[in-house]
Amino acid sequence: MIINSPFERPTHHWLRQSDNKLELQTGRRPAGYEIFDTRNNTVRTVALDLVNRIRERVDAWREAGYPGVTTVTRQLLEHWQDPNASRQNAFYFCQIEAIETLIWHVEAPPDHKQGIAIPGDGGVWERLCSKMATGSGKTTVMAMIITWQVLNALTYPKRNKDFSRTVFIVAPGLTVKERLQVLRPGHPENYYDTFGLCPNEGLRQKLNQVELGIENWHSLMPLKEQDRSVVKKGAESDEAYVRRVLGKLSGYKDILIINDEAHHAYRKPAEVKVSKKDAEKLGIDLEEATRWIEGLDRIHKMRRISRCFDLSATPFAPTGKTSTESSLFEWVVSDFGLNDAIEAGLVKTPRVVIRDNALPNAQTYRSKLYHLYREPEVAEDLNRRGAEPHEPLPQIVQEAYTLLGADWRETLKAWQASGHASPPVMLTVCNRTETAARIEHYFRHGDAYWPELKAPEKTLRVDSKVLDKAEIGETASSDKEYEAVLQAIVEAANIPEARKELLRAMKKEELLRAIVDNVGKRNTAGQDLQNVISVAMLSEGWDAKNVTHIMGLRAFTSQLLCEQVIGRGLRRVSYDTERVVCPDGIERDLFLPEFVNVFGVPLSIFQDGEGGDPPPPPKHSTQIESIKDRSELEIAWPNVLRVDFVVRPELVVDWSKVPPLKLDPAQIHVSADMAPALGGAAELAKAVSIDLEKLPEEFRLQRLLFVAARKAFEALQHGFTGGRESLIQQLIRLVEKFFNSDKLDIPSLFHQDPLRKRILIALSIDNIVQHVIEQVHQENAERLEPVFDPEFPIGSTRMMRTWYSTKPCLETTKSQISHVVVDSTWEHYTAQVLEKREDVSAYAKNDHLGFQLHYLWRGARRKYVPDFLIRLANGKHLVLEIKGEDSDQNRSKRLALDAWVRAVNARGGFGTWCWDVVKAEPSKVDDVIGHHAKSAAHTEPTGEGVLLSLGGAV
Repeated sequence: MIINSPFERPTHHWLRQSDNKLELQTGRRPAGYEIFDTRNNTVRTVALDLVNRIRERVDAWREAGYPGVTTVTRQLLEHWQDPNASRQNAFYFCQIEAIETLIWHVEAPPDHKQGIAIPGDGGVWERLCSKMATGSGKTTVMAMIITWQVLNALTYPKRNKDFSRTVFIVAPGLTVKERLQVLRPGHPENYYDTFGLCPNEGLRQKLNQVELGIENWHSLMPLKEQDRSVVKKGAESDEAYVRRVLGKLSGYKDILIINDEAHHAYRKPAEVKVSKKDAEKLGIDLEEATRWIEGLDRIHKMRRISRCFDLSATPFAPTGKTSTESSLFEWVVSDFGLNDAIEAGLVKTPRVVIRDNALPNAQTYRSKLYHLYREPEVAEDLNRRGAEPHEPLPQIVQEAYTLLGADWRETLKAWQASGHASPPVMLTVCNRTETAARIEHYFRHGDAYWPELKAPEKTLRVDSKVLDKAEIGETASSDKEYEAVLQAIVEAANIPEARKELLRAMKKEELLRAIVDNVGKRNTAGQDLQNVISVAMLSEGWDAKNVTHIMGLRAFTSQLLCEQVIGRGLRRVSYDTERVVCPDGIERDLFLPEFVNVFGVPLSIFQDGEGGDPPPPPKHSTQIESIKDRSELEIAWPNVLRVDFVVRPELVVDWSKVPPLKLDPAQIHVSADMAPALGGAAELAKAVSIDLEKLPEEFRLQRLLFVAARKAFEALQHGFTGGRESLIQQLIRLVEKFFNSDKLDIPSLFHQDPLRKRILIALSIDNIVQHVIEQVHQENAERLEPVFDPEFPIGSTRMMRTWYSTKPCLETTKSQISHVVVDSTWEHYTAQVLEKREDVSAYAKNDHLGFQLHYLWRGARRKYVPDFLIRLANGKHLVLEIKGEDSDQNRSKRLALDAWVRAVNARGGFGTWCWDVVKAEPSKVDDVIGHHAKSAAHTEPTGEGVLLSLGGAV
């Protein structure tokens, strides 16, 4: 994918032909960006005409010998492009072009800028934006800007409209602020000396006269009024504000502003309505954007802003429109985007999953590993509030971690052989704190398949609340357990004791930043980290170079968000070069390729196209409400969080009664092919493979046996009345019998191969354990104990909130709920039957009522919402399920329902409950209701065929 030298103008670029094809094009890529129509799920490329025209003008101005520039500027430009200058590396082409463009705008004669009008942001002070990809050296460009501006301002003091010696830099947080300290001339690692920015010592000494301030945007916040103060001072005046924010810089006028990560600072027009949710999708804090700009406006009002230079890899702002999620800053004057950076080798090349051995996503036909969170079983499971850390991750997520972990292990071995001081890092970006806690538990407490990844002292879950407080220098609420985790990471780090002493004395906020900001850096707290788990996207200042693998477990509804997440892993580890013949036939030194392998973060979430038909007009909606006057029709139920099984000491399983468990190889991810991607397209010709079959020694049967027995023990130990050792021995025996029985159904001769079979067992271990436990419960349960929701123990149709539906609705007379929202003809038929039958006193379709159960399927905890709640004339409650087509998953749901009914009946106090299912023939609804209406006592289901209940357990 690397086709250009980073030190020269690009000669070629890749053009996307389709999702799986890139075509090499001669010439530089025109400046442009993609607009995503979220309404029609399409994308189109929009040329940046202004930037393309400016490029032409700057080229002509350069060819003409930079007319109009000062003597100082000419010295700098010649020095920066001198191949014989004493600096370690030449400047990148994108850095030179960015500074040239800014100089051209300020110093070039009017005839070189004729016809070029750069729009503003709606404010009174000028902004110019340099769009530069992550890893392309924005901080160096800032140092070049300061050098150019300050040396000219000191040499030509009367040109205060063009140059300023007073520079105020605004950063998005403390992490970036600290990173930018290298812009201070007195810093021991300052960029002016590191990159040899001054042509001679005289100018270097002169540069020390700069008046420089570096703050994070939080310093621009207005002071809060002291409501309880004895002396009412009123709101802070503009003058007092400027003195507080600028400090010693407040003694100067005509201040130069540099906004780092400037996409955080946009002026929201009054007519643009942007929700907090939409802003979060773009990684933008609305308050931050507003306060940032408001603060600069106040500085301009009192001291004048001579000019503002913005630098950002993603200078987009939300539009507030339903069809276009974001728009580029209109004042962008130069552009070197992510694709340009990949082609020049300035960053790692992302590799995404292009195919695997399992069935693809039914809608996109892509590998399910490409956008994991889009899979229903993943989104439903990971989006649950209140999920416990110990709950297993969905099987497909565990499969993904096993595959990505296998590749990570190979990278670890290669790095260790090469003498790397730090390991490669796997970064997970997930949807919520509960998910992050589950992933942390997965790696810390034994579920991760690879032993090298079971490293608590090398695994960090980034607490977003603590990190947010750390970024603004505030203290988060007390969390002793999390603080202990951070301290354990420090104690385990292979760093000098003196450094550990400093870290031990830090508050948890400071310590978290000290770890997070230094991942992969030698002799720091983050040196040995290999696994980072984050909910919020890590800040732009997070520049760990050793991220080699990324797992995305959240929704990616914004293309910008996809690029920002992948951007956290794009910084290169090394800058070694190799001699390569380029597409134009010239031999050049190009950077050696480096890759970051990505699961679950789509590089392209939209389809090609120019747009579709406009959406149809809105449908009529029906108000669905709980009618208070129908209190006699109210149905109430206990809210049960789970049902605990208490089993007898001697476990017995009649294997003749155990149904077979099918492991479908087409549903289990054993291998995946990854290809380098650019602009949403992958290059299939350069694909690499991750294949678990190449690791036979890692899938020994004895290991799988003990893993399964351990998991079964964790599930059964609380309800087991015998001894711990006895339970472990019995479970090992039962699992081994199941492994060797004919109850494990793998419907493929190809996968009967012992190694392939063991891999399928390893990846389905939670499913297998669940199946064995279900049989243990059915044959050995002494009693069932329901665990009620302590915050909401009783649910009722009376409590349903009013909602609206555009689906067909049937008005009710026997329900407290005003309508039945009809999702199928079967439901319509059932509702009509319930309305007519005299042995039905009340019913409700279970829609928005909150009556739900949980069950396990393929190792993941799922939510189950039965179809109808019915109160019969005999006082008994019936939970009725309607099923057109049945499946193993539906049968697992009904096992959970059966356990719920028996546990509630055994507990007492909630009346008598029963359940049933109508399959294949809707006319059997009458038969099922008639069966349960005969007696007020508990009755068994008739529609199941083979009885799934727990026999004589209750």
